[in-house]
Amino acid sequence: MSQLGQPVRPAPRAAQNDPDQQFAFRPASKAGRKARLSIQGMSGSGKTWTGLSISHGLSEGRKFAVIDTERGAASLYAGHLGIQFDTLPMTRYDPRDLGRALDAAAQAGYPTVFVDSLSHFWKGTDGTLDQVEKAKAKYGGNKFAGWKDGTPIQNDMVAAILDYPGHVVCSMRSYTEWVLNGGKPERVGMRPEQRKGIEYEFDVAVAMDLDNRLEVLKSRCPGLNRKVIDRPNGARDIAAPLLAWLTTEPATDTPE
Repeated sequence: MSQLGQPVRPAPRAAQNDPDQQFAFRPASKAGRKARLSIQGMSGSGKTWTGLSISHGLSEGRKFAVIDTERGAASLYAGHLGIQFDTLPMTRYDPRDLGRALDAAAQAGYPTVFVDSLSHFWKGTDGTLDQVEKAKAKYGGNKFAGWKDGTPIQNDMVAAILDYPGHVVCSMRSYTEWVLNGGKPERVGMRPEQRKGIEYEFDVAVAMDLDNRLEVLKSRCPGLNRKVIDRPNGARDIAAPLLAWLTTEPATDTPE
């Protein structure tokens, strides 16, 4: 009790347990925030070229890095329209190796990394699904139990993408289905070939169709919300508004 006979309110939990107040709240700010963007689409929709163009724009003309699982597809565009990048070809797709590749890119100081494509680290050789298949032997052939090993590997890969000190752009292949459109069969892209819900990890998620039309599926950047762009110029149409949003601080009220 206090001297006035009133109950003493306990000190805040952070003050009780942490003298450095690690749980102290601070004004919200985008300062230092880097872009996280995903591009999904079928083969031939323009994912690689659009991803390169966006990465070029985010890098503001500086050389960026490409982690290439598509057997050199990105390198076919080397030097096109002044876009310059270094590439790291990969033929096995352990998600932990993607984390190591991102660490190497960070050490080299690349402002942007383009992962083309993230789908291989899900269902390619040594990808997450392979890791689960291998792990099930430890659990009597129980594949469900194999996710005890697979889930942390997948989660660590996502954390490596989010923790990269620069911008990250990831392409993903789409599962495809044939549908009838006016009586004619048409191939359409469905969700990305990655773990369900992966798009929630990105600030901006876009999809591309076979007419090279880009649709923004999700955006934390108001300037890109619900945009539909035919034959996009990635640097101008996507990277520029994204950079403008990241570098503009919200207005603050000034006390009277």
